[in-house]
Amino acid sequence: MAEGSGVSAGRRRAPLLFGQTGWSFPFVFSLYAYQGLVAGFALTALPNHHAGLGASASEVAWHAVLVGLPWVLQPAWGPLVDRFGDFRMGRRRFWAVAALAGSLAALLFLFAVADAPRELGRTSPVLAAHSAFACLLDTAVDGMIIDRVPPAKLGRANASTRAGFVSGIAVGAAVFASVLPAHGLHAAAALLAGAGALVAVPLLLVREDAADARFSLVRRPAREAGARPERRVLLRRFLAPMLRRQALVLTAFCIAVEGAVAAVQLRTGLELIQKRAWDAEALSRLQAALGLLSGTLGAFAVGWWSDRLGALRGLFAVLLFSAAAYAAVAALLAGGWAHAAPLAAGMASALPVLAFVALAPAVMRASRGPGAATRFALFMAALNLGGVGGSALAGAVGTGLPLWAPVLAAGCVFACCAALARRPHLLFRRRVEAAPA
Repeated sequence: MAEGSGVSAGRRRAPLLFGQTGWSFPFVFSLYAYQGLVAGFALTALPNHHAGLGASASEVAWHAVLVGLPWVLQPAWGPLVDRFGDFRMGRRRFWAVAALAGSLAALLFLFAVADAPRELGRTSPVLAAHSAFACLLDTAVDGMIIDRVPPAKLGRANASTRAGFVSGIAVGAAVFASVLPAHGLHAAAALLAGAGALVAVPLLLVREDAADARFSLVRRPAREAGARPERRVLLRRFLAPMLRRQALVLTAFCIAVEGAVAAVQLRTGLELIQKRAWDAEALSRLQAALGLLSGTLGAFAVGWWSDRLGALRGLFAVLLFSAAAYAAVAALLAGGWAHAAPLAAGMASALPVLAFVALAPAVMRASRGPGAATRFALFMAALNLGGVGGSALAGAVGTGLPLWAPVLAAGCVFACCAALARRPHLLFRRRVEAAPA
């Protein structure tokens, strides 16, 4: 670094969030593993536990909708992170630390609702508050990845985020499936809060940039932070990406994929527990094991492929395989094969991870530049809106349709999306398919 930069030699050697990829990807993995741990508890172990206690489809669906709703509103955090990213402790890191502190505070409220009458309904708003802070953390970390990870490594970076998230879901689903019936919500809340505090340690010890303070709530002077966009410019930057034709098509694409998966996952879970007498803990463990397999080996394989061959080729292959698999399982369900229902539940836990890892690098490459966190947050919101919408639809329909019908519908959705992935100009304004040199 040139002399006169004002950065001391000690600060040059300070550990950076994305200064050395040898440890930065494990760091990202741990942050997303914490988010996944809470998600595995909130959206798998807890609903399965209450389904086993007799909760209706509408109650379970309402819980999933309420906990997932903040993720649909995630783009609201994007302009905040992009516009006010001028704290001395790091442009994005300040928001990551604040979000993690807020999420831990929300988890502490679980102690207040534990063992209350209608525990699921009392827990849902608390977990929704946690989701609000978790999506701020997600927006801040995604912004750091877009800003600081080279394009040739975005596939592996997204594989780390998704592998961490899915591994956390798997551990959360498996562990809390045992903790809830044996020890109750108090013990679950204590474990979640402890995991969050553990993850906070490295975030407080490392810097986003060598010139950043380790901890400071002071904002940089305007001459250091650079020109700040006016509110009018900020609003235009937020709205413009949403109104472009490609953005609308990409939004519909994401909603369709995640909605199909969520509908199948909720419907198969209720079918297995309430109609086929599956143990809720056994179902949670199955979903955890399959999610872990796809979220680790599968995610890193697709991430590696995306970095070398082009993201959309991997996406097309994943979606085409998903369409064929869901159609085959629907046929087996219609034919009365006894093991087809758990197979459908397993696929709903495993396949969406691979689609995300294939699609996210392409979206990140197209999102670079001013307002990157906002644009990528819009993509994440579309995925989450699909998940919430799919759960709501499955809850509204209930068990009125035979199980093969939503599974077949999901296969048709995947087939249509696979065809769309072969036409990247409909999804992106910038060329993103070419593999890096």
